[in-house]
Amino acid sequence: MAKAKSRADKKDSGVYVSLAELIKLQHQAAGFSFLPGQPIQSLLAGRHNSRLRGRGLDFAELRRYRPGDDIRTMDWKATRRTGKPHVRLYTEEKERPVLLLVDQRLSMFFGSQLQMKSVTAAQAAALAAWRVVASGDRVGAICFNDKEIREIRPQRSAKSVLHILRTLVAQNNELRVDGAGSSRAEMLNRAMKRANNLAGHDYLICLISDFFGLDHETIHQAKLLSRHNDLLLLPVYDPLAGQLPEQGQLTVSDGSRQLRLDSREPSFRRRFPELLRGRLDRLTRELAKFGVPILPLHTAEPVAGQVREILGQRPGLDPRAMVVLQGVR
Repeated sequence: MAKAKSRADKKDSGVYVSLAELIKLQHQAAGFSFLPGQPIQSLLAGRHNSRLRGRGLDFAELRRYRPGDDIRTMDWKATRRTGKPHVRLYTEEKERPVLLLVDQRLSMFFGSQLQMKSVTAAQAAALAAWRVVASGDRVGAICFNDKEIREIRPQRSAKSVLHILRTLVAQNNELRVDGAGSSRAEMLNRAMKRANNLAGHDYLICLISDFFGLDHETIHQAKLLSRHNDLLLLPVYDPLAGQLPEQGQLTVSDGSRQLRLDSREPSFRRRFPELLRGRLDRLTRELAKFGVPILPLHTAEPVAGQVREILGQRPGLDPRAMVVLQGVR
């Protein structure tokens, strides 16, 4: 009984995630959207119109008339009011399958404040899954850790969401820093290859990971995914990666080896944040030409608030959405 209580306490502290916790997130999965019909300045406004066909038309924006615009889209009220010709633009209401790639490797089993990166990733996936199903679309997942890749094909039901959440909880609760083995960098690329095999065309693919193991093949797989689909990257990071505390000697581990570091040493403090910044800068630099949005999530605040703040349907792009371009602060 004491052991069970100890595990529950760990889950409450953000070390592990529970099925009940992920189910409760259904009530917070509102105030944001993954559909392309975002405000024109939104993070997900995208580089092109979606290729999907669906259920009707949604109003997108009102803008000045340009040569070649269809005269049938003229907004005569706005034209009279402003004295200049204006047109109304619409986007088609989409039904699109969504595929979540969720990282639960040992590299994700770290957190210095509110919760572990692995918990943040699981919560973000749960919010996305509940939101997608509520919008009437299909959702599936590829959940991976250091040992296996679990595939759940997209379906339009709460039962499918629960299948995804149970898989995430099982993988999340297997994480141990004192266990055998270490984080396998190659599993990220393997999971992305599986996604390329599963997703044909016109999917929305959300990759939630700390991108441990990022290499040339990762960039190649991301480009392949974005060629015929809409790709959204959600790098998960811990604020400690941006600024080390003044604690002197630190002990770090990859699960099999330990190393003692002096966080007060000036050159080390200067170079440590570059480990993360370099990884994310490369990701952004390589994929910017393909218009792949990048939404960073951190472990220091509740995930639901972060997602709503950046993906919420309002004009303007939250400056924090560009943190990957500047390095983590």
